[in-house]
Amino acid sequence: MLEVRGSDTELNLVQHMAEKFMEDSDTVISVTGGGSGTGIAALINGEADMANSSRPMKDDEIEQAKANGVDPVEFVVAMDGLCIIVNPDNPVDKLTVEQIGAIYRGEITNWKEVGGKDQEISLYGRQNNSGTFVFFRDNILKGDYSEKMKRMNGNAQIVEGVKTDAAGIGYVGVGYVVDEAGNQVEGIKVVKVGKDENSKYVSPLNKEEVLSGAYPVARPLYQYTNGKPEGALLDFIKFELSDAGQKIAVEEGFFPVPEELKQQNEANLQ
Repeated sequence: MLEVRGSDTELNLVQHMAEKFMEDSDTVISVTGGGSGTGIAALINGEADMANSSRPMKDDEIEQAKANGVDPVEFVVAMDGLCIIVNPDNPVDKLTVEQIGAIYRGEITNWKEVGGKDQEISLYGRQNNSGTFVFFRDNILKGDYSEKMKRMNGNAQIVEGVKTDAAGIGYVGVGYVVDEAGNQVEGIKVVKVGKDENSKYVSPLNKEEVLSGAYPVARPLYQYTNGKPEGALLDFIKFELSDAGQKIAVEEGFFPVPEELKQQNEANLQ
């Protein structure tokens, strides 16, 4: 049995990959969430065969792993266009990276400041064991979150919160805003994002724009193993990175691994 733990963003994706892999394998794979930090801690402590993480491992985590005799090896399983979502009743349909950061830092507090209605902004985000929480803080806020942000347990909770809150804003993995047919789920609106006010505003639902680097809130989705994978774990990772596995990533609303990261994956499989 293989134990895979970690990222909530990757949970549905890796579960579906595991289900497909197990159709032709005797290996049982358990995939659970809890956040990237939880998965990495489980790998470090020898409680998981693989960690899902929507952020890179931190230096102190790598040091802790090596102190425990664990040698983390990194793979990228898919690309994620992190989506900024608002309620459909909100007229705001585009924001710059700086505006998003200022909103989540609590410096912009009313939607009228960014072209919306005169109503106080209601913030939805993740808890600090989430890789998405860390990625968003480090790359978009470049500062601390507002104390008023509601810290939700997962992407699905953020989606549900924004659906019922006319003043709400949230950030979620792209796989949580599209259905199996690739259509945007009802009850939310995905905001286009620009690097700055002079740049093109881009939707994370546009595959070409995400893969080209034009969408400014895109990120790799990682997996970590203890040393180079062997046996059933190696077979599972090879399946994830195969055409069949990458097709599942696209079906789940994510994007396939770009060429330069494919080469990194191949090197780490050798």
